[in-house]
Amino acid sequence: MLAVSGKTTVTPSLHGEKYLKRLLWYLLGGTRGGANRAEILKALLDRPLNANQLAEKLRVDYKTIQHHLRVLEENGLVTPSEKGAYGAVILLTQKMEEALPVLEEIWSKIGRTKISVPNKEAR
Repeated sequence: MLAVSGKTTVTPSLHGEKYLKRLLWYLLGGTRGGANRAEILKALLDRPLNANQLAEKLRVDYKTIQHHLRVLEENGLVTPSEKGAYGAVILLTQKMEEALPVLEEIWSKIGRTKISVPNKEAR
């Protein structure tokens, strides 16, 4: 916290924000399954869902959803309502909820099928 003329203001952690932004760009925009992970996060914005509901909603194989959920959970972006329970709903973590503007920025650039591959210069 920073005190300014008798008032206390909270200053955001620039290191934390930069790290989170880079992490999200890597997980959503820089990896092969990034679009699926972004779609999972977008689906969870509406309401908590379990892995089976996500698979149906996104029309993706259940095992694929499980893999992406594991990656998102390992990186602190989602959490199950009950650890290890079959059918547990998946919730966005506070960290992810705070990063929603970054998710929107990434989504606006990659979308579902709009992941662009940088043009290689002619040799």
